[in-house]
Amino acid sequence: MHTSQQVNKVKMFYMASFRQRVIAAIICLSVVAYFGGFALAGHYKVDMGRHLGYCGFQQKHGWPCPTCGMTRATLAFAQGRIAEAFHIQPAAGLLYCAAIVAAALALFVAVFGIYFGSIKRFFAEVKIRHIILALVIILASGWAVTLARALAARN
Repeated sequence: MHTSQQVNKVKMFYMASFRQRVIAAIICLSVVAYFGGFALAGHYKVDMGRHLGYCGFQQKHGWPCPTCGMTRATLAFAQGRIAEAFHIQPAAGLLYCAAIVAAALALFVAVFGIYFGSIKRFFAEVKIRHIILALVIILASGWAVTLARALAARN
């Protein structure tokens, strides 16, 4: 057989082990519990600032901190107001969309027992420092938008 006619032998799917299925179920249930808790808190009008504390950075310096708006964005996202969550804190909207995709993949792995080869390759190639760097860039970008809005509001 000529090299251009060879079949790609990279496996797209694997059978998930019991351990992988349990981890996937825990991930999925954690994301559902997180957003479910915030959806209930929003529905019953719970004052999250009272329970989580108000932003000390903003109280002290008068400027929003890197995570200012995350709680309000989480409440909006959990209640289905995704565009509002992106408007309040763009970093939160992006991270929560990624969490929903991860939960959907985890649910698929947990229920059907099919482990994607792309997940295996992702964790083999991407190092923790790359994930942390991506999170820092996302948070810094969200903070830049929040600071720009605060600056525009002062003028």
